[in-house]
Amino acid sequence: MNGMVSPALEPREMQFELVYGFPSPSLTQAWRECLLKVEFPSHYNAPEYFLVPHFADKRPFAVLAKSKNRVTGILTGLHSKKEVICGLMSRPQISVDPTEDVTATLDALARGLLAECDAEDLATVFSWESLPLASFERYGFRQRVFEGNVVLDLSKGEDEVFAQFSKDRRRNIRFAEKNGVEVALAESKEDIAAAFEVYSAWRETERKVVEGERSTFEVFERATHLEHRKMFLARFQGKPIAFNVFRFFPGGLFESASNGSLDEFLHLKPNELLQWRGIQWACSQGLRRHSLGGAHQFLRRFGGTVVPIVRYRLDRTWLRRHELRESLLDLGRGTVQKMPPGVGKTVRRVLGK
Repeated sequence: MNGMVSPALEPREMQFELVYGFPSPSLTQAWRECLLKVEFPSHYNAPEYFLVPHFADKRPFAVLAKSKNRVTGILTGLHSKKEVICGLMSRPQISVDPTEDVTATLDALARGLLAECDAEDLATVFSWESLPLASFERYGFRQRVFEGNVVLDLSKGEDEVFAQFSKDRRRNIRFAEKNGVEVALAESKEDIAAAFEVYSAWRETERKVVEGERSTFEVFERATHLEHRKMFLARFQGKPIAFNVFRFFPGGLFESASNGSLDEFLHLKPNELLQWRGIQWACSQGLRRHSLGGAHQFLRRFGGTVVPIVRYRLDRTWLRRHELRESLLDLGRGTVQKMPPGVGKTVRRVLGK
């Protein structure tokens, strides 16, 4: 991030505040004023974070850095077993006002997080590479860089964004349109029920392992109705075949949140068309960046730039058990990669990796 204060300088003391539910009107206003100064604010850094039904039983919290009555930084997170986790490998949840003392803001966020995770073994924070968390490292957090996400610049307009897609991606989108795949916003109760049927079938696919907790219809429906979330539903000859959920912050970041599709209709390329319809909608709303939530080959064909994401983790177990286990896994992967292709493949199959 441009204009950052050198991490070598001692930060001035700044307050932090821990928040555990939707804030008061005055704090909400100060919170939103901070997000207006952030280059690409995200939905999960907004007060609406506390309205997401998926997080209700995970003790959601926010750490706010404050200078007098101004909010200068935001970090949101959850409790999971013996870990406090702020974001994911595909989703940072930290925002800092670049017009304030960034080093002091990050120091306040780090102190707030340490106060929140006093009894936990692990504290984990993810950040975009452009926002290094040197203040967290001073408290013992160790960093690890991950591949990150494909990010599209939507300010160029939908025509230029489409032109940056790979040739086969553009061809598949036109193929889906030509062959009768129709995509529209899922807004009615019937639409949401139809999307949930697709979701339920997708969870049982044998094509791949679907990770994450299974959602109930109640949670699925409530999440769809959140103000800053949109779901697009693809149909073929009237039958629902795929859906894509996006979340966003007005004027800021547009993010792919989740996707599901029926295996027997993948040849019609509904997922490519769903992503494109979402991008068109985002451009029409003045959203400036689109994070696709990963960087595998399907996403890379949408063009854009792969932006690294950095994990900062504090392991407070005896002998740093989690760090040690990860180092051993890295060593094992490195060894397997050096084996002849056939041998390495056999080892991975035996180990289930």
